[in-house]
Amino acid sequence: MNSAKQIRSTALLTVLLSLTASAQVLDVWIGTRHRTSKGIYHTTLNEKNGRLGAVTVAAEIAGPGFLAMHPDRKTLYAVGALDNKPCVAAYRISGKKGSQKLTFLNSMDIGDGGAAHVAVDKRGKTLITAQYGGGSVAVFALNTDGSVRARTQLIEHEGASMANERRQKAPHPHWTGFSPDDRFAFIPDLGLDKVVVYSVENGKLSPAGSATLHSGAGPRHMKFHTSGKYAYVLNELDLTVTAFNYNKANASMKPFQKIAAVPAAELEKEKSKSASEIRVHPSGKFVYSANRGHDTITAYRVDQRSGKLEVVEREFVRGATPRNFNLDPSGKWMIAAGQNSFTLAAFEVDQQTGELAYNGSVVNCPGPICVLFTHE
Repeated sequence: MNSAKQIRSTALLTVLLSLTASAQVLDVWIGTRHRTSKGIYHTTLNEKNGRLGAVTVAAEIAGPGFLAMHPDRKTLYAVGALDNKPCVAAYRISGKKGSQKLTFLNSMDIGDGGAAHVAVDKRGKTLITAQYGGGSVAVFALNTDGSVRARTQLIEHEGASMANERRQKAPHPHWTGFSPDDRFAFIPDLGLDKVVVYSVENGKLSPAGSATLHSGAGPRHMKFHTSGKYAYVLNELDLTVTAFNYNKANASMKPFQKIAAVPAAELEKEKSKSASEIRVHPSGKFVYSANRGHDTITAYRVDQRSGKLEVVEREFVRGATPRNFNLDPSGKWMIAAGQNSFTLAAFEVDQQTGELAYNGSVVNCPGPICVLFTHE
């Protein structure tokens, strides 16, 4: 082979190897909350073997607990604090797959303390946050470049369940999300034992009813089934999941099952115990929820005809206090975040049974409480 052909062949091989490598790696964004944390962190997940990459600081911001992504995947949002003011901050995502970077765009004050959660609609026009301490929901309009334009509403929840005298003396909105068709917004309120429902029109929220949980449940997070027929609400205080039939016409929710994430006998010896996150597998075949104190993730099989859940297993997260976890878009891998152990651990998901298998990959990150791959 002459030198010119050899150079071209080497260059082509380099390009092909580069493309292959990038196709195997996913960017993962980590929200954190700890005094030693510097802000939003970044790592990678190898799609072939589930290995986690080096953890680096992506953007400095105080307590960026929860993150959300614009549907065009070009903007990342965090609820945290800048200059000691609780805010929602927007960052431009740039760079090659597997080595993406964040550049600060702008921020907007929330106006009612720090937020516990943030979500963006599928059109990329409206962002909502839930203020656990303030007992409110804030609504923000987004610019076409993904930056935050203005806060358009601040809605205060009212009432209290009082079933748990320590945790339910006041409203505590804990999660925000939109219906599959973006017509409604849902706010599980731990203090009310309700999921408060709002209709969404022209970026504004208006009351559209609520779904009541059992007394002392403490609803924290919820997710829709891939079919759109069911909604699963995770109850923080008694570590249960309530399954609802969902009527997309009027956003009404009718409960049909309550299932324990961990047997009561196993929880008796735990000094601290609470549920934290719930996820639906992309296939719709499985649901997962995390159990702090017990430090496990419960895997459930979904009956596709009825939506009912059946426990498959409980897998130790190889860490302490799983505040959050997430499935990669393919549903092959799961990353579990141990808030108190400063760990991110990877698990392979059995596509037939839903069971989790620890793959031996664990990296350190200060106080991880949110794992994000893409727009949700």
